Amino acid sequence: METTHALWLLAIPVGALAVAAGARRAGLPAPLILVIAGLGFSFVPGVPEFELDPEFVLYVFLPPLLFAAAWQSSFSNLRDNVWSIGLLSVGLVLFTVFAVGYAAHLLVPGLPLPAAFVLGAIVAPPDAVAAVSVAQRLGLPRRTTTVLVGESLFNDATALTAFRVALIAATGAGFTLMEGVGRFLFAAAVGAAVGLLLGPPLHWLRTRLKDPLVENGIALVAPFAAYLLAETVHASGVIAVVVSGLYLGHRATESAAVTRLIGRSFWKVMVFLLESVVFLLIGLQLPPVVHGLSDRSWQQLAWWAVAVFAVTVAARFVWVFPASRLPRLLSRRERESEDPGWRGLTVVSWAGMRGVVSLAAAFAIPFTASGEPFPGRDLILFLTFTTVLGTLLVQGLTFPALIRVLRIGGDRERYTDTVAEAGAQHAAARAALERLEELNAAEALDAAVVERLRQLAEHRQLRAWERLGGGTGPAGEEVPTATYRRLRREMLAAEREVFVRMRDERRIDDAVLTRVMHELDLEEVALDRD
Repeated sequence: METTHALWLLAIPVGALAVAAGARRAGLPAPLILVIAGLGFSFVPGVPEFELDPEFVLYVFLPPLLFAAAWQSSFSNLRDNVWSIGLLSVGLVLFTVFAVGYAAHLLVPGLPLPAAFVLGAIVAPPDAVAAVSVAQRLGLPRRTTTVLVGESLFNDATALTAFRVALIAATGAGFTLMEGVGRFLFAAAVGAAVGLLLGPPLHWLRTRLKDPLVENGIALVAPFAAYLLAETVHASGVIAVVVSGLYLGHRATESAAVTRLIGRSFWKVMVFLLESVVFLLIGLQLPPVVHGLSDRSWQQLAWWAVAVFAVTVAARFVWVFPASRLPRLLSRRERESEDPGWRGLTVVSWAGMRGVVSLAAAFAIPFTASGEPFPGRDLILFLTFTTVLGTLLVQGLTFPALIRVLRIGGDRERYTDTVAEAGAQHAAARAALERLEELNAAEALDAAVVERLRQLAEHRQLRAWERLGGGTGPAGEEVPTATYRRLRREMLAAEREVFVRMRDERRIDDAVLTRVMHELDLEEVALDRD
């Protein structure tokens, strides 16, 4: 029995990887296809029920996903949009708690208002993983993507704090509004302090170890340490993880190049695997969700599900459009930035897909202080599941089409970035050539070596400018750097064939092959950077 259970646990990541690989190959949004696949698997006879363990999700899945997103985020861009992000990650979450809570209380007979607010807190935080992946793939303007990323980093902290406060009120443990505000401010402030206190010593340690594997091992442990330390003192583990991730990511330029190469690849694989498993698990939650609803009318349940889903979606539109004007009144930087217009606000409003944090919170609903079942727990779990599923499928599947219909893109930003990169490459190449001339004058270097280094600097200087033309010249001919890359790739392929053949002939050892292949791979990655 234990072996069978272990095999099923293995089947989840294997199945998630297989479905995600197929979706990526077909050019489909992997998160949505994984949810649909999970739903399909839940109907297959013999598939056991996989009920989400909330502690497992919040302590194992959430920290590395948040940390990786924070690490890769731009601290400068987040700071520039702090008002917009704050209004979404705090203001919108609290508005959704009250909107959904009151609506559910009015719609569902016998559902107490505190329990309805628990439901509102559970479905309040959007999980922007799917939205951000589509936004980046379709080239949304940077400011829109930054706001969505920033919202996804911080809104879980607001929602989980609101969830705990609502639980206290619903279980009769004693609660006042001022206590709730105090809990939220304490959790946010202390969580941020934990992240700030943890970041500098970890960065100091990473930059002095000079061991890429150990340095990245520390980065892997960091999100779990931040989350656990903050939760131990009843602060926000989410904010602690995000703050430490932002700090370490902002200072990552001070690490060694090989450390960054290994870390970037590691986190890509880690996030891909965790996200794939999470979205598959969302779909697999159908059987445990419907377990305790056999005594209710399915027509009534369907009506409540549609109504809660509609209120959740509508609340975002109701908040985003008027609230978007407030940052421009409060911040000069916001006024100087480009107005997203109604098209940009529509995209932000529609990018409200919910995810695994909502389901984990729903499964975490405990018994009351008297030991009785929480009022409406099965119904809250069902409405959470249908809302998560509805937002992922309805909004997620239509999100790319909406972006195309509204014709929102960041083409001008990409052009500006390429021009700026070309200017930076030119300045950097000049500095490199000047330093080369200084060294040549001081050391009388070999002329052939100096000439080769000059050509390399000039090649890097021209690459960004030539990319503005798509790799071709005015008459469509291949530019010199494109020719260089094409020919060098052919040469690298020929070298690989020789090394592999010599390994197969037992003329070199596998250790030698691994070492030389790594060198060739690094060069090819550099060639393929564009």
